Amino acid sequence: MTSTRSAIEIPVWEEMSNKKVSWIEWNTRSLALAALLAALYGGYVFYFAFASFGPLQVRLVDAFLPLAILFGPPAIVGVTIGCFIGNLFGSPYGVVDILGGPAANFVAATLAWAVTRRKFRGGWLLAIALEIIVISLIVGTYLVALGAAPGVPPWVGWIEFFGSEVVAIGILGYPLLKGVFRATQRNVALGTQNLS
Repeated sequence: MTSTRSAIEIPVWEEMSNKKVSWIEWNTRSLALAALLAALYGGYVFYFAFASFGPLQVRLVDAFLPLAILFGPPAIVGVTIGCFIGNLFGSPYGVVDILGGPAANFVAATLAWAVTRRKFRGGWLLAIALEIIVISLIVGTYLVALGAAPGVPPWVGWIEFFGSEVVAIGILGYPLLKGVFRATQRNVALGTQNLS
């Protein structure tokens, strides 16, 4: 029987409360999930550039960010690389957006995953709220600095992005997260392997 494990190892916090670090090897499914999310995210941003860039943008594909809660590093890597690819080929804001957007996605998805590793009631909602706030603060700040009229305060960008991220991450992402969770639980109950 052939192994589906690769030589790529990523540190994972197994138990945040005990501060133990263990290593997981990425298997073929993890790599495929990261590649799929990166392709979908990057493709959406590129093909829907009219809605993906500018001071008023709604990236509906940010609904994938909460998937980091379930799938951890593969989803984090997927939404980060996807944002990088989409911004690389479509952003009118240059290097700041090409690097700033993926950094915001990485920080937001990693925080959401880390928060929910503790498994407490309301953890998913707190994680999603953190994702909305992080994206709003990081992207809203640099886009106001780059594209707004002189003298516009950063909070204007925060409010604009907060609304769009509530739609994408909160209204679309949370039901997507719940649906994927139910589907993976159903697969576990049926005896098939979980994707995480």
